[in-house]
Formats: sequence, structure tokens, C-alpha cells
Amino acid sequence: MLADLASSGAIPSLELSLRFAGERQKLIAHNIANASTPDFRPLDVDPAHFAQTLRGLIDQRRSKTGGEHGILPSHSSKQIRFGADGRVTLNPRVPSGNILFHDRNNRDMERLMQDNAENVAAYRLTAELLRGRYEILKSAIAERA
Repeated sequence: MLADLASSGAIPSLELSLRFAGERQKLIAHNIANASTPDFRPLDVDPAHFAQTLRGLIDQRRSKTGGEHGILPSHSSKQIRFGADGRVTLNPRVPSGNILFHDRNNRDMERLMQDNAENVAAYRLTAELLRGRYEILKSAIAERA
């Protein structure tokens, strides 16, 4: 019964979103740390691609179960792999559109800072939404209003 509660509604998609944002933050931090390293090429994954993939997983769950319950099916794409255990593994690529500097470093600090701020905001929002869902479950289990 508890497993059904934890895999219903938005909880599975929020958990995947939180894992994605955490993994992407590692990439962004690595890119920022190596911004002045010669021959360094930053790596990233497209958040819009993740959103599209997650939307497809939710649609598959809805068509399979007829509603908003059940675990999300694991599906992989070129940039993202979802493990059966809930892990999110990223397969990043070199983004295009950056500036190639004389040291053959392909960086754009403004873009890196923007990606960092957007990813942190997405992580915080997702964590807050997930916390709210868990609080609702906690109240229901404790039989409190």
C-alpha cells in the first residue's frame, strides 16, 4: 500500500526531475570549474529534451494504467538513461554556439551562469513540490487534517 502511495500522482515525475537537476548540476559545476582550462569543451544536456522525455513517460504510464498511479516506465534516449532503480544517467554533449577562444577553449561564462541559476531554481522548485507531496502523505498516514 505504501509503495502505491509513493508511486502515485506526481511523486515519480518529481523524483526523476530532482535526480535530473542534481546530475545536471554536477555537469554545470564541472564546466564552471574548468572554464579557464585550455582545450576544455563544456558538456551539457538539454533540459527541454528531458522535459519531452518525461512527458512521454507520463503519457505511457497513463495509457498503461489508465490514470496517475504506478511507476514510470524506464526509457532511455540519446542524452538520458533512466535506470530501473530510479537512477538518472546523463550522456552529455558539447553544446554549440559558444565562443572559441585563442586557447581552444569553448566557453561562454554568461551561458554557464545562466544555466547554473536556472538549474538551481528548477532543483529548488522540484524539491519544494516533492516535500509538499510527502507532507500530504505524512499527514494522511498520521490521520491529521
